[in-house]
Amino acid sequence: MSKITVETCEIEGLKVITPKVFGDARGYFMETYNKNDFYEAGIDVEFVQDNQSASTKGVLRGLHFQTKHPQDKLVRCINGEVFDVAVDLRKDSKTFGKWFGVKLTAENKKQFFIPKGFAHGFLVLSDYAEFAYKCTDFYDPTGEGGIKWDDPDVGVEWPITDDMKLNLSERDTKWGGIGEL
Repeated sequence: MSKITVETCEIEGLKVITPKVFGDARGYFMETYNKNDFYEAGIDVEFVQDNQSASTKGVLRGLHFQTKHPQDKLVRCINGEVFDVAVDLRKDSKTFGKWFGVKLTAENKKQFFIPKGFAHGFLVLSDYAEFAYKCTDFYDPTGEGGIKWDDPDVGVEWPITDDMKLNLSERDTKWGGIGEL
């Protein structure tokens, strides 16, 4: 019996995964990844690298992708709250250039599966957040790619609040738009 619930998104390939949480007076337990459950849900990939980052409110990371070694990703927020976004970069897709966003929090324990062919990024909504993700290929700094976080042709509706000071890396301020891919 599967210990996850999988929601398909309006963009083919993207999936929001909610694990079954077993809680009692001591706390909780959940499986964050079980190959058999994911296979049953149509996610048949082999993860080879785990990553984790910590950021403060207003940090926006993305929108990134790998050109030489594309990666499927399984992402989650383990402390705090983020707004996570995937943008379809598959030129033969009917949803090319469309985006989907989901709020991932330590409380809701949701995960987001993003297949190869998407740009990915997230905005930290809480004062502090820790973000963890699994990848199906190894990071290659020579294959880094990205698109502007605020590309009007994509139109991501980031939930930026008045009390939020955006904080982007220099690299993330210099990506071009989706039309330049």
